[in-house]
Amino acid sequence: MTSIKPRRPHDQSAAVYYVILITATFLMASSFIAGKILLADGVPAFLLVGWRFVLAALAAAVVLRSRADHFFAALFPSRFGFSDWATVAAIGILQTALAMGLLFWAMETISPPSAAILLFTNPLWVALIGHAALDEKLSRLKVMGLALGIAGVGFALGGAFSLNADAIGGELLALLAALSWTASTIVNRRARLPIDTWALTFWQMLAGALALLCVAYARGEHWPAHLSVAALGWFFWLAIPGSTVSFGLWFLALKRGGATRSSSYLFLAPLFTVILSTLVLRTTITAPQALGGALVGLSLWLVNRTPRKEEKELSAARG
Repeated sequence: MTSIKPRRPHDQSAAVYYVILITATFLMASSFIAGKILLADGVPAFLLVGWRFVLAALAAAVVLRSRADHFFAALFPSRFGFSDWATVAAIGILQTALAMGLLFWAMETISPPSAAILLFTNPLWVALIGHAALDEKLSRLKVMGLALGIAGVGFALGGAFSLNADAIGGELLALLAALSWTASTIVNRRARLPIDTWALTFWQMLAGALALLCVAYARGEHWPAHLSVAALGWFFWLAIPGSTVSFGLWFLALKRGGATRSSSYLFLAPLFTVILSTLVLRTTITAPQALGGALVGLSLWLVNRTPRKEEKELSAARG
């Protein structure tokens, strides 16, 4: 009788890591669809993102309360100093206020696929900056994989860019959003804050949301007088699964894997955006988009092949 070899703990940990990344990127993609629908219904960009993350931060606090034995101790770590709080605030400003605020401002004039491809160029910037700032190796194979992933996303979105006068401003804003997210990832990885993932999620979302609401009300933005039940449903989806869950899983992925390796999987989010756009916004998938999906899959294999090979060589050297 043939015995079944049990799965090693390392394999189980790797499987969990991949599930976390795929779930996080899918939920990130869904936020593009929800956001575009709400913007089309007349909700101003900064006000939408600000209240989105206020609600998301409260949801993160609920999750933390259910997980932590000592809620306030987890929320206010005793080892935290002024520099740690300043770092959390910086992450909130970079990832929530700037990255998400600029992104939704961009989507007032460009489509979700265009916004997605520009925002998710940030794995390339993370890989390049992480090579110097995080001391993470950037081999030729990994560079080729990242470049191939960028090209694949371009094919997958079927030439979604539009350089006309109405859209170019939005495209530049989306690119700035990508660079802001890159800076947040680098800061988060360098800091190695002694704080629970959900506590960090709560504080960075709250800090970014408050900053955005100040800007929104200073600009004279107002919430629409009437929103449909469907629109409210999209708002709650945007705030909870699209924000609390996706950001919490993203920070967890950064802790489990390196910044370069984790960020490479963000290439999946634009592909999920294409799929969701097809299902919800009734767009169609073209041949270039299908080709792009194959290229992205190949790029992920290349990017993640190098760390495994290096790990085996290191293990062999250690005997």
